[in-house]
Amino acid sequence: MQNAGEGGTKTLRGKSVDSDVGPALIRAARRLGAAAGRLKFSAPVAYVYNPLEYAWALHGAYLRTYCQTRKRVVFLGMNPGPFGMVQTGVPFGEVEVVRDWLALTGAVAKPAHEHPRRLVTGLQCRRSEVSGRRLWGLFAGRFGAPDKFFAEHAVLNYCPLAFMEASGRNWTPDKLSLRERTVLFALCDAHLRHAVGILQPEWLIGVGGFAFGRAKEVFGDSGLKLGQITHPSPANPVANRGWSGIAERQLSALGVWE
Repeated sequence: MQNAGEGGTKTLRGKSVDSDVGPALIRAARRLGAAAGRLKFSAPVAYVYNPLEYAWALHGAYLRTYCQTRKRVVFLGMNPGPFGMVQTGVPFGEVEVVRDWLALTGAVAKPAHEHPRRLVTGLQCRRSEVSGRRLWGLFAGRFGAPDKFFAEHAVLNYCPLAFMEASGRNWTPDKLSLRERTVLFALCDAHLRHAVGILQPEWLIGVGGFAFGRAKEVFGDSGLKLGQITHPSPANPVANRGWSGIAERQLSALGVWE
């Protein structure tokens, strides 16, 4: 895979590469991570992890390696999972997928305030993020090599932050107070709008209801094609009955995949 340099246009396996795409996404992610990192949250949120800061080496590698071109389809997740992006900095970043299929490497530091039961160990994490294993497993099964998937697709998360209660239990963004949601979602909406403007996809696909709802809120009247696939989390009963097949049928029905 050839990365775009500064200025001009290069090719990625025969596809024209706008050399501004990758650097623009990197600048936008840096700004989002810094702005989100300045926010404060009240109880029951006791810990906030920002992988765009402590896991930037891997997140930046993901953007530089796989997000250098405009995309036909962007998949949008909610926020980092405790054994996925929290560990690897990659959306839905199940460790084995990031290390072995995406072949990404990079140092992962520590959150400023780390829960003793939710330690960040980067690519040495031994826990599997089921949602990420299912999502990336679908892509690997259909496309084989990462380059073939990323020729027209990308995966992003709406919110860059992971939230935990004092017990270590995950706390999702939709459960934040109205004031906190308003401030955080304004940042995330602006970043999503900017990222989509850079990638210029035909489709924006929400992975689960939350991401689809935010996509509709931001782009409902824009003409961008919006769709939803059921979330691959094991907490979703539907996802435990052959999630890959369900997602493929949903994408086929939408007209995203043939």
